Amino acid sequence: MATAAPAGATAKNGAGAGLDRYYQQNLSWGSCAEGPDDTMGRDLDKAGVQCAEVTVPLDYADPRGRTITVAISRLKATDTRHRIGAILLNEGGPGSPALFSPPTAREGMKKVGPRYDIIGFDPRFVGRSTPLDCGWPVGTNLLSAGLSRASFERQVAFQKNLADKCRATSSSLLPHASTRNTARDMDVIRGALGERKISYLGYSYGTYLGTVYTQMFPGRYDRMVLDGAIDPRRFGPQLLRDVVGENEQALADWATWAAQRDNAYGLGRTRAEVLATIDRIVAASARGPLTVGTAPETFRLDDTQVPFLLLNAMADDTDPERAFLGEQLSVLAKAAAGQPTRLSPQFTALLRLLLTGETRNGSPQTAIICGDKAAPRDPEVYWQDIERNRAKHPRFAPLTNNISPCAFWDRPREEPTQIRRDASPLIVSATGDPRTPHTGAVALHGLLPSSKLITLKGANRHAIYASYGNTCVDNKVNRYLATGKLPANDRTCVKQAR
Repeated sequence: MATAAPAGATAKNGAGAGLDRYYQQNLSWGSCAEGPDDTMGRDLDKAGVQCAEVTVPLDYADPRGRTITVAISRLKATDTRHRIGAILLNEGGPGSPALFSPPTAREGMKKVGPRYDIIGFDPRFVGRSTPLDCGWPVGTNLLSAGLSRASFERQVAFQKNLADKCRATSSSLLPHASTRNTARDMDVIRGALGERKISYLGYSYGTYLGTVYTQMFPGRYDRMVLDGAIDPRRFGPQLLRDVVGENEQALADWATWAAQRDNAYGLGRTRAEVLATIDRIVAASARGPLTVGTAPETFRLDDTQVPFLLLNAMADDTDPERAFLGEQLSVLAKAAAGQPTRLSPQFTALLRLLLTGETRNGSPQTAIICGDKAAPRDPEVYWQDIERNRAKHPRFAPLTNNISPCAFWDRPREEPTQIRRDASPLIVSATGDPRTPHTGAVALHGLLPSSKLITLKGANRHAIYASYGNTCVDNKVNRYLATGKLPANDRTCVKQAR
């Protein structure tokens, strides 16, 4: 079993355990563009970002064995007289790349941004970091069990097939996909940058990764912001079960919004009418897949796929995102009525993500989740959970309780990280967060007595700081990043009128 390098072991970076050559490697910084068609890389180059590759062991228990590379980017501090240090970014997922993130992060950090070297990275097996690709025919496995036992049985077979594809294509990498190994990579990045301590900004799953880092590498982090925080005891393949109620409430709030715009979307004039329209769409898709779009690009959606569109839209309660869901459901309502439909470029892109293998984030996300914690293996466990919760949460329980590839995965190499050390991050959470419930942030705050919690009241939004436009939250986080001093007490902000 791999173990973390002991804190303060040897060498200037405290590496030891045969890892010195990784911690002390010299990074070769250069262009982020990998070729003339690399738009993201060219944009990073224009923004003054440099890129490099960090070599890490595939297996930390065998540091002299096979190596892999982790892609990192750096937007150097421009206020060098008042430089604070390096801050590492994680966009969540798990499996979300962050190589592209430094320019956006600097903008959100406002006046304190130029005082940091801002470091983006694609976690192992993601993006440009020795990518893991299982060759899935879909972009995500986050699907619903549907309305019937037959559709659930098809899901069991489908999710097993996804697991089998990963085992067939990536068996040498899968045992080493885990949060603990990503945390080890983060510490190698810290050492390779020559930093005694590193600051950190993590969203969603990134809050769990940051929490794990504090437990494995105490004393090696400086300022840490955890936004959309997860109760680390709950992280694993069945995490979404915790947010079924928040998603139902967010959908009800959205339905109220849509009812006030019935002239635009035609979904109903009251909340109840809009929700009834949604239920009719799902029921129609259960009788036979709904065909949307026009040749040559058409898509077919059934009752296992339509709920994903609802879940996907619930993470953001801003008007543009609410309008996008209105557009989607208007199209689906027409399809359910047998009418022809046309798709916007945005809706087409979303359906490609869901229904094709065009994007490659699904398999690394699943590999990390399954590699962290074992899931129940008996399909009947999932079916009973679905049936037990279906009446109370009819639209989301069949999705949040559905079986996943983790039921067919090899058991994790390590046990989940136990939270036994106090730590002092600044935690940010919205009361109506539909991805990582506010109760999780409160629980993490309780596990880490030295932390402080900023609560945003009244928002059904996942990820707040520097992205939602809430001045109260942004100012408090930036003050902490500038001074290193947590607020004296927990703070509450309120959703701003738009």
